Amino acid sequence: MSRRKHNLSKKRPEPHLRVYRDRSVLVFEDGSEIVFEEGRPSQEAQERYNRIVNALRANWLETLYVELPTTIDAVSLDDQATALLDQIVDAVTSEVGRAVVGLTILQLIVKCLEPRQSIRLHKGGTGDFSWREGISMRRLDARFVTPFLRRHGLLRINKDGLFMTRSLAENYPYTQFYKAAVRGAKQAWLDIIDLVEADALNSCDALKYLLAKLRNRADHFREIAEHALRLTQSWLDTQPTPVQIRETILQHINTSGYSARLLEVSMHTFLQTLEDHNALQGRLLPLCQMRTANKKHRNIADVEIVSDQESVIEAWDAKYGKPYLLDELYELAEKLEGKAPEVVGFVVERAPDLRRDILDAKGAIQEATGVEIQILSLEEWLNFYFQRTNLIDQQEAVFRAWAIAYIEILCQKRRNRAPIDEPADQWVEDWIQLLRVKA
Repeated sequence: MSRRKHNLSKKRPEPHLRVYRDRSVLVFEDGSEIVFEEGRPSQEAQERYNRIVNALRANWLETLYVELPTTIDAVSLDDQATALLDQIVDAVTSEVGRAVVGLTILQLIVKCLEPRQSIRLHKGGTGDFSWREGISMRRLDARFVTPFLRRHGLLRINKDGLFMTRSLAENYPYTQFYKAAVRGAKQAWLDIIDLVEADALNSCDALKYLLAKLRNRADHFREIAEHALRLTQSWLDTQPTPVQIRETILQHINTSGYSARLLEVSMHTFLQTLEDHNALQGRLLPLCQMRTANKKHRNIADVEIVSDQESVIEAWDAKYGKPYLLDELYELAEKLEGKAPEVVGFVVERAPDLRRDILDAKGAIQEATGVEIQILSLEEWLNFYFQRTNLIDQQEAVFRAWAIAYIEILCQKRRNRAPIDEPADQWVEDWIQLLRVKA
């Protein structure tokens, strides 16, 4: 897929991408073009893909990681490439950016192993769409890259792979004209692709730099996590009251980024504590990943307790910043079709809006389904469970255990019960700062 030169007119063409029925044509400022043909992968593309797979099966990536230099300064890159790669990593938050980092790593791996393979073409196979010179990056990611990143704690990506971010899977080559709404350092990512494809950036050096930077972040996270756990125990040694513990957790939820997810985490960890006290009527399901669609996975709500027969007994949705829940009530009615849990409900971080239309809708759904429906503030929800489990006399012990469970989840200590795949660095830093103020 080399550039094809054309006679230049007096006026330089504006760079652009032309999309035809069976091909796309990338036109550069100098008038040269690259043609990306659609269709079943060529024999050469299949051979390139197989060589990449064989190398990854032979632990090429693990060997590269073990042999990384101890500091990123030891990786030789120019200032432009370093700045772009830093932007890609630094753009990662609890909400955005992880898929872009993972895809950049995947593309650099591909280019290291097969320099002739275009990293603009992420689809190749027998599906509905393929490029003749493309390879299936989705399969490479699912089989090798995402498991590697998760295994080493380098990037908390959804276990199903980075292409669960659908904006990265559009049927267009990765160029400056890729129009999908990619969340993260999109421009830096596209600039890296251009540099690699133009042989202006050594892909293996860039890969080493990126992995070393992620390794350093992972090491830093482990350090602050241990500090947060020690600080939490020291705070609990001062004997905070149940109200103080509840308010501290709520303050953390309100002042940290991605508060909606933290409300889910707080609810799930509280029920973990009740489960550890043998106070639940059933089994608490592990917390779903944030981007798991409830309807797709047939979930009723974010947090669920099930019977021995796996039927839902209790289900709760966290609704941060949404005190008015009329639409959510109508959606709940659809989810309850054919199901009969004992209680379902919504939990808001503050007092919910219980105007007449909400109460009418709630009453109608209860009458139609026979299911108890609750709309509660977090404080009311906690009290609801203390009454339901007869643990009112053990509030102090339960709240202390809740505080420990809450920070342990954020520190990645309970992944069997709540696999938090969001980068939790800032959450943990915010918790540390909050407890320092209280010291």
